[in-house]
Amino acid sequence: MKKSIKILLWISIPAVLAIAFIVPRTGIFGTKGKEKPQGSVPAAAQQPKQGGQGTANVLQVKGIIAKPSYLTDGIRSAGTLLANEEVDIVSKVSGKVTGVYFQEGSSVKEGQLLVKIYDEDLQAQLQRSQIQEKLLAEKLERQRILLSKDAVSRESFDQLQTDYNVIVADINLLKVKIAETEIRAPFDGVIGFRYVSEGSFVQPSVKIAHLIDHSVIKLEFAIPEKYVGLPLMEKKVSFMTEGFNEPFIAYVYAIDYRVDEQTRTIGLRARYANTDRRLVPGMFASVTLITDEKDNAIQVPTEAVVPSMNEKYVWLAKRGKAIYTQVEAGNRTDWSLEIKAGVSAGDTVIVNGLMQLRPNMPVDVTLTE
Repeated sequence: MKKSIKILLWISIPAVLAIAFIVPRTGIFGTKGKEKPQGSVPAAAQQPKQGGQGTANVLQVKGIIAKPSYLTDGIRSAGTLLANEEVDIVSKVSGKVTGVYFQEGSSVKEGQLLVKIYDEDLQAQLQRSQIQEKLLAEKLERQRILLSKDAVSRESFDQLQTDYNVIVADINLLKVKIAETEIRAPFDGVIGFRYVSEGSFVQPSVKIAHLIDHSVIKLEFAIPEKYVGLPLMEKKVSFMTEGFNEPFIAYVYAIDYRVDEQTRTIGLRARYANTDRRLVPGMFASVTLITDEKDNAIQVPTEAVVPSMNEKYVWLAKRGKAIYTQVEAGNRTDWSLEIKAGVSAGDTVIVNGLMQLRPNMPVDVTLTE
């Protein structure tokens, strides 16, 4: 009896487990009328309906209007600004400073007294010589009258004439020495810091001050020797310096035709009328020696140009769509590229979002300066 029960259990337990696993998956007990789960919706039913051509997204971009502008082409270089005239003010004689008659950083005129050196000993010698000259002049006049009457010898008269000429020469020499104790401005300009004080002793090598005339600025720069054959005299030069956003225009007035053996360049100097005294000597300048000028060049920002192999393209906005256009490039500046062909004045050039654009893609352009 026990053995038959064990056999029944071994048969019934697997059968129950099989029924419990199969029945829920067959839907035998009334799952036919229930709604299907959301995940069983056909994929075709989830696609949005499209009528006609559909509605595409409009890309927001920025652009500029192409306009004719002034453009120059030339030889680029670096230069230095020089003063029209400049000199270190020094004394020609040794002595004690008795007066300083200028203010640092002030404008001075040609011939203006700047510094006075002690000269009382020279003044005393001059006064003595002038008295001697007066006496000799009177004596010489009397001797001339006597000579006309043969009352004195010619030799005696010539000796007196020589003594008179010597004293006159001494007077002139003393006046020159006294003038050297007066240090005056050699030209109109602006004087810098002073390096002596009243009461100090100066030597001929001692620098008193520095005087510059920068009413006219000289621009010194160099260009490669291969351009030596160009007509360089009176050429226009555009240059820029730190602190100023606008370019300055100078004109070549001197050429050093000797080629530098180390740099293989020739030196040039241009002149700029610095009437407002804005530029000062010693400044660095970025120089362009202008060889070509255009008044109606079309320029676009460099970031608007798409390079492709040996060609260049830009995106134009026409009738609300992006047009991929091949262009012919010209001269390049720091921020722009000249377009010789492919873009006309009045065209709208797209300047951003270029990687997202596709031909004929609808675009909404916001114009910028």
